Amino acid sequence: MNTESLNRFLYDSKMQVYTIMRRSTYVLTLLSIGLLIYAHGVVESPVVLRILFYAIDAILAIFVVIYLLRILYAFERDKFLRRTWLEGIFMSIILINQLGTYVFGVPVVYNVFESVGIPLSVELYRVAVSLYMLVLLIIELVETRVYLKTVKLQPSTTFILSFILLILMGAGLFMLPKMTNAPEGMRFIDALFMAASASCVTGLAVVDPGTYFTFAGQIILLILIQMGGLGILTFTTFFASLMRQGIGIKQHVAMYELLDSESLFSAKNLMRNLIFLTLSIESIGAVFIFFNWGPEAEFENLGNKIYFSIFHAISAFCNAGFSLYPEGLYTQPIRVSYLLHIVITVLIILGGIGFPTIVDVLSPRSMRMRLRAPWRNWKMLSRITIYTSAALILLGMVVFFLLEYFNTLSHLNFAEALVTSFFQSVTTRTAGFNTVDMSALTVPTLMLFIFLMFIGASPGSTGGGIKTTTFTVILLAVLTTIRGKRFMEIGHRTIPHSVAYKAFSVFTFAAMINILFIFILSISDAQFDIMRLAFEQVSAFATVGLSTGITAGLSDVGKCVIILSMYIGRVGTITLALALSTRATTTNYKYPETHLVVG
Repeated sequence: MNTESLNRFLYDSKMQVYTIMRRSTYVLTLLSIGLLIYAHGVVESPVVLRILFYAIDAILAIFVVIYLLRILYAFERDKFLRRTWLEGIFMSIILINQLGTYVFGVPVVYNVFESVGIPLSVELYRVAVSLYMLVLLIIELVETRVYLKTVKLQPSTTFILSFILLILMGAGLFMLPKMTNAPEGMRFIDALFMAASASCVTGLAVVDPGTYFTFAGQIILLILIQMGGLGILTFTTFFASLMRQGIGIKQHVAMYELLDSESLFSAKNLMRNLIFLTLSIESIGAVFIFFNWGPEAEFENLGNKIYFSIFHAISAFCNAGFSLYPEGLYTQPIRVSYLLHIVITVLIILGGIGFPTIVDVLSPRSMRMRLRAPWRNWKMLSRITIYTSAALILLGMVVFFLLEYFNTLSHLNFAEALVTSFFQSVTTRTAGFNTVDMSALTVPTLMLFIFLMFIGASPGSTGGGIKTTTFTVILLAVLTTIRGKRFMEIGHRTIPHSVAYKAFSVFTFAAMINILFIFILSISDAQFDIMRLAFEQVSAFATVGLSTGITAGLSDVGKCVIILSMYIGRVGTITLALALSTRATTTNYKYPETHLVVG
């Protein structure tokens, strides 16, 4: 039977078979995720665990069969395989491992990992399966589009709700018995705090992630960091376009608004470049971290060293600031690993300048274009974010060096003090790692840090704060007013007044929220002085994660304030304001002008 005859034979049953496969995938995905969570988070009995993983393997086998049926019913099979190449790789790995384990008695995945000295092969494979199941579930939810028929949500509202869902899911998982080493389990408020801190890529912690969480709990923390850093909608839209039939105009509009793209077409390209560049940078960063831990850093085995390298690479690029060491990078084995500090600093800078800038400056396509046309300049956004970030890094480095040279830097030589000052200047605006004793910093240094944290990272990045562009526009507006000029200008371009209004709105909203929350903290946690509370609050709002050591000692009310602050800081003040406010029905009118005395 040739291909054309086979297609005619299958044509009549195609829609019915596709409906069955779709519903089966949806139900089995929910079932397998439930079994995985129950196995990794609750069950202790080896016998029950074995039964559960047999059931999960059976579900995976059904997924492989469904994929083969989809190939069979895809009349243009070559195009289908090219379009679903990533899913095909997943299915091939599952099929090979299933056949090797249950037919030939050779656990392929286990043997491959053991051959390179990684003993956590089974756990890593199960984590990969868990992630794959989660992606399948999200794609199925997106493709059914049932919610679109009943709920009409703006992209900004969807973005806000996605983070709430991510935080609640993370908190629920952290409370499972096998996620922590604490016999009594984790309190809800503490689980919510850690989930919010990871999802909002902040880094503030009420427990030590390296000792309090089990391996499964640390993996959940890492997943929250990665999904929170890029945004769950970005992952959803990317995988939906990569593994299925593509995305519709509504998804394009959402990515266009959330990524501040120039057009709907560029939003789609930016989204794909964003994912691939992120994974590439994190992978390269993990390799460099692996070789720069320093001779004094000790690991249980090769697998543990690889895991630590990957964890810190993702945490650094996503500007999360979480570390598996009890005192962060200030912990004694790696406190003097200055090459490691520089590698992490580079990852922090790349994660903080924003994805549009990364794509414009560092993507292979952009670099090839500039090699052909060296006179081609960066986009205006890229120039502003890079120049402003460089100026703030230099300012923070010099001032920190001068303020702390006879304090926290006194035991270091000149070169070590410079590297440490550079590291703290970079991490203070976005990431939250520390290589000095934060509790020993002087008050002027804390004030400097509050200033840098409040400005934060750049638009479209994983960092928080009011953003470097907002700070630049405000400075330009002030200079324009002082000089008596009518228009704001930068790089032979005129900045519209609407941009200045937006910048001042962001600044005002951020300042008011921080003042209000500091006021509440001064009542709920009066045992701490106002400077430490202000530092903690701004660090949370700017999703930085630096702390003077008071986080774990906050009251439950104080923790709730910090959680809300981290959330507002991550989703963005403007996004939140637009989602909660009502738009004017029309702006085609103007009242008579009046004069007000200002200043």
